Amino acid sequence: MTMKKWSTLLAVAVTAIGISGAAHAQQFFRIGTGGTAGTYYPVGGMIANLISTPNKLVATAVASNGSVANINGIQGGSLEAGFTQSDVAYWAYSGTGTFEGKPKAQDLRLIATLYPESIHLVVRKGSGVKSVADLRGKRVSMDEPGSGTLVDVRLILAAYGLTEKDLKPEYLKPNQAGDKVRDGGLDAFFFVGGAPAGAIAELASTGGVELVSLQGPEIDKLRASQEFFTPDVIAAGTYQGVGEIKTISVNAQMVTSAKQPTDTVYDLTRAMYSEASRKMLDNGHAKGKQITAENAVKGAGIPFHPGAEKYYKEIGLLK
Repeated sequence: MTMKKWSTLLAVAVTAIGISGAAHAQQFFRIGTGGTAGTYYPVGGMIANLISTPNKLVATAVASNGSVANINGIQGGSLEAGFTQSDVAYWAYSGTGTFEGKPKAQDLRLIATLYPESIHLVVRKGSGVKSVADLRGKRVSMDEPGSGTLVDVRLILAAYGLTEKDLKPEYLKPNQAGDKVRDGGLDAFFFVGGAPAGAIAELASTGGVELVSLQGPEIDKLRASQEFFTPDVIAAGTYQGVGEIKTISVNAQMVTSAKQPTDTVYDLTRAMYSEASRKMLDNGHAKGKQITAENAVKGAGIPFHPGAEKYYKEIGLLK
């Protein structure tokens, strides 16, 4: 073999090794979100785009049943990160609430608090439902098993002296529940998520639904015992034909496992709040404007991942 041929083969081999090495270094990062008609899924897709880097991190938004399912996915290794309600994250980490009697998710770590999630009670016009108390005997969807919504709905019902047995309960995704309300097969459904939610916006455009306020002594008592609920307002006009709605909210959070590398989480956290990301967040979804580094450190509830903590300390938001 001539020296020239040998040099050519060597160059090809080195190139192949380089390509192989680059492919090997590429990390897939799955973010559990929620149903496609909710808020988690589109916001998750937006964040996945922001944090993906060529030949290094390929982030994808994965549709799921929501908060509880995402935490279980992170614990089981089928997800690298996920969106969850702040109350559900705290319960999982501390082994309390809906996770009472289960092993504590002590590896659960916070990347960022994202935005407030409003609790929506959507009712069919003419259903006669003006308060949670009026749901007795009604056909009501409480969202899917594995969702944070279902956990919160049970607490809200209890505040009014109700349980699932007092309703005709169903356990549907928001878009399926919306379809049944529109078709007359359901009286009401609950949804916890950033407003506006796609499924509710679509339904409101038909003029056949109303939103019910969550306020009064029962809600005040609930907030006193469950401090993660905070007063919230869905502004008039958020949904077509719907006036201002006073309700309560929890925080949406992005969480991961302590097992995720510090460098990976540091890089993706920094990418989320870059100047280029700011433009995409402001224009990509109605909740994007609230996804800021300042909001990221509010209402933690569980420990920060060291990579996220490193970034927030660098920019002076954590000591």
